[in-house]
Amino acid sequence: MKITVFGATGMVGKEVIQQAILNGNEVIAFGRNVFSAGFPEEQRLTLLQGGLFDAGEVLHAIKGSDAVISVIGGAEDGTDKSRSLGMKNIVEQMQKAGVNKIVALGGLGVLEDAGGKLLLEDEDYPAAYYAVGQEHLKAYEYLKASSLNWTFVCSPDIASEAASGVFRTSADVPPTPNHHRIAAGDLALFMLREIEKNEYPKKRVGISN
Repeated sequence: MKITVFGATGMVGKEVIQQAILNGNEVIAFGRNVFSAGFPEEQRLTLLQGGLFDAGEVLHAIKGSDAVISVIGGAEDGTDKSRSLGMKNIVEQMQKAGVNKIVALGGLGVLEDAGGKLLLEDEDYPAAYYAVGQEHLKAYEYLKASSLNWTFVCSPDIASEAASGVFRTSADVPPTPNHHRIAAGDLALFMLREIEKNEYPKKRVGISN
């Protein structure tokens, strides 16, 4: 399988790429700093330098791929629109390229509570995460409005740890129990598994170690 990865140079992106290659996939790593990120030379890895908001460069990265994984990061104060407008561009270029499957990384606030209300809207939702939560929400809305086969992984705090293979997931709500953390390696493991198994089509996914 050929997978295009956006947000390739971040903590989760590097885990995705490492695991994808070990599993025999061909990977296109897209980003501004891919040539200085320390990726090893690997026959199945192609580095593409480009801007997330550039339609032509994003289209070029997606063409010919079987699926897309987006783990876009950025500032958390609401000034960085990479998560929302970057997703808008990815969605548009995927539809142009005829690539249908995307697994994208979001945040816990886009999940629902037991009453069907967004966690982001709860009174006790941490104020420090509200601005970035709004960016995740906009990204989710772009996916939801598209014709793509999307899965939006709404992660809690991400730990810089390798995959353990021990985690739980649930559709649209946080898993029970929810320990409010997930290892970067397990997050990558789940996202790659979802590309292959398509267990949560057009769903948000809660995840926790």
